[in-house]
Amino acid sequence: MRRFPFLLAFLSLFFFIPNFILADEPGAGHDRPLHLHVVSIAPFALLLLGIALLPLLAPHFWHGNSRKLLVSLGLSLPVVVYLFFLDQGGQPALAKLEHSLVEYLDFMVFLGALYTVAGGIVLEGSFTPRPLVNTLFLGTGALLANVIGTTGASMLLIRPVLRINANRKYVYHIPVFFIFCVSNVGGLLTPLGDPPLFLGFLRGIDFFWTLSLWPQWALVNGLVLLVFFCWESLAFRREDIMDQTPGTVAPFRLRGLFNFVFLAGILLSVLLRSQTFADGLRAWCNQFFVCPDLHLTGFVPMGVTAAMALLSWLTTSRNLRRENHFTWEAILEVAVLFIGIFITMIPALQLLEVHRQDLGLTQPWQYFWYTGALSSFLDNAPTYLTFATIAAGTPRLGVLMDPAHAHILAAISCGAVFMGANTYIGNGPNFMVKAIAEESGFRTPSFFGYMLFSCLILLPIFALTTWIFFW
Repeated sequence: MRRFPFLLAFLSLFFFIPNFILADEPGAGHDRPLHLHVVSIAPFALLLLGIALLPLLAPHFWHGNSRKLLVSLGLSLPVVVYLFFLDQGGQPALAKLEHSLVEYLDFMVFLGALYTVAGGIVLEGSFTPRPLVNTLFLGTGALLANVIGTTGASMLLIRPVLRINANRKYVYHIPVFFIFCVSNVGGLLTPLGDPPLFLGFLRGIDFFWTLSLWPQWALVNGLVLLVFFCWESLAFRREDIMDQTPGTVAPFRLRGLFNFVFLAGILLSVLLRSQTFADGLRAWCNQFFVCPDLHLTGFVPMGVTAAMALLSWLTTSRNLRRENHFTWEAILEVAVLFIGIFITMIPALQLLEVHRQDLGLTQPWQYFWYTGALSSFLDNAPTYLTFATIAAGTPRLGVLMDPAHAHILAAISCGAVFMGANTYIGNGPNFMVKAIAEESGFRTPSFFGYMLFSCLILLPIFALTTWIFFW
């Protein structure tokens, strides 16, 4: 509980930035690309190396979130200074920084709210953690990710999965496959599933268009679950009989169900950012009474989302959170690392935008792998927007739904969502699942160890996906 005020203070700092900094008006400058020196991506590369190597080379130093924040902000400072001098030279560099900070705030409020609300829902019950049952658990999470997002599904299910398998010895693979399936590749079918698709929805992609990607979703999730089932079967056979059987077997039961009301509030605030959805809902409401404009803009959606998190925190029994082993460490780790990622990745994204014509992208497979490769190391949401804008030639992405371009949009969408699973930093929930697993006593792979898993398991699946759908 003592971490909650620190979390609020960390996020609320941004609300004290002057209004002119947070302005998001057309022509504010963040739509014009910057011309930067290639050396400007060095802090971003160093931050990635730090995230990868410091847990191995300096584990005691890296253990505390305060030290991670020191590294994150220390590497961000040169980028901020460089952007300041560029802005004085006539380039809209500070507008890019300001826009990135707003996106970071939006990102963290959304993740933090889902983390808080899902942390108040307790899934009780125990069973023998057999391979088929664990596989069905992950498959259910992949479906649920399309309704409450990969973050919400991850936070709701990761603790029960870990608790159920706590008595086993050979569980090194379980958090990894959970990240693959529930935290990433499962969230392809709706804009609620993953942040890149939500940004596309806000820029004109129809809410239900992503349902057309069900063949790609079924292939990738089916193959990941098949590999998990085979791996899990081999690991289960190595267990002692006492490790395979829980002390008691009890039916599943959900407690803290009122948190689903707050979860619905978060998702509704997300949907109401779309003018099209808000207008449709208003037209329906007007059949019964005079309804005001429901479109949420500016910081209103963030305020609604934060209010849902606060109400959940205030109304949920502390006993429920204790049963969930709920702490703030995991979300704080994401917050302190991603502030550095959002700042230091600005030069990388700008260089990509400036040199987009040099990439020579014409084929769906190129968009799939370029978007996916960069989504593995950059945040997949801005990477999606960059490549979708390149393909559309305009910030309004709805034109890509045309049958002549839909295969390009499908490739970009799949690349961003699927390949966010390639590294711990590809998607927001990845680090949270890793942190929660470690808090629960599970060993997890290092940065490069995780990448070894993803290269051996995911890349062949993505290659097959390319051959079937994007070649």
